[in-house]
Amino acid sequence: MKDVVDVYRDLGVEIVDVELPHAGYAIAVYYIIATAEASSNLARFDGVRYGFRAEEAPELRQMYRKSREGGFGPEVKRRIMLGTYVLSAGYYDAYYRKAQQVRTLIKNDFLNAFKSCDAIITPTAPTPAFSIGEKVDDPLAMYLNDIYTVTANLAGIPGLSVPCGLSSNRLPIGFQLLGPYWSEPTILNMAHAYAQQRPFTERPPLSA
Repeated sequence: MKDVVDVYRDLGVEIVDVELPHAGYAIAVYYIIATAEASSNLARFDGVRYGFRAEEAPELRQMYRKSREGGFGPEVKRRIMLGTYVLSAGYYDAYYRKAQQVRTLIKNDFLNAFKSCDAIITPTAPTPAFSIGEKVDDPLAMYLNDIYTVTANLAGIPGLSVPCGLSSNRLPIGFQLLGPYWSEPTILNMAHAYAQQRPFTERPPLSA
């Protein structure tokens, strides 16, 4: 990341520090709102009007149950369960409504930050890429790796991940450019400028 900042500084970009005081709540807020939306939106997939329909289910309730059981993977089921919980009576105000309020604070943090800069540079993830299936049994670790990317989703701003190197294990590392509303041309131009200065021609080997 320091090298990335140095490249932009050499290109004539003025580097300033900005504060995003509520970014630390982003993971908690995102996985409350995202799971609630998943629970609500996926309720329509009942095997009748949309998606997969289970075979050998002569009774309607049985068909609903088998279709949802066979049509959704473990992670989708996990998110549906979490979303159903945060939207349930007695928890809606404590979780979902509160998450939406903090989402507004995160959005305002970005709006304030963009008063002093045209784009924000962050890592794409807190660690290099992990191997396929490495964290499949630890969903919390996978969720925490989204800490830098979910803020753009919550604030509704454009973001772009750019490859910038390889780890000691030859796994890709990237940085992220975030911009204010309608700033796609700016962040695309910034990404292009970096790629011209530091072409990422060496790709990690594919796993067998």
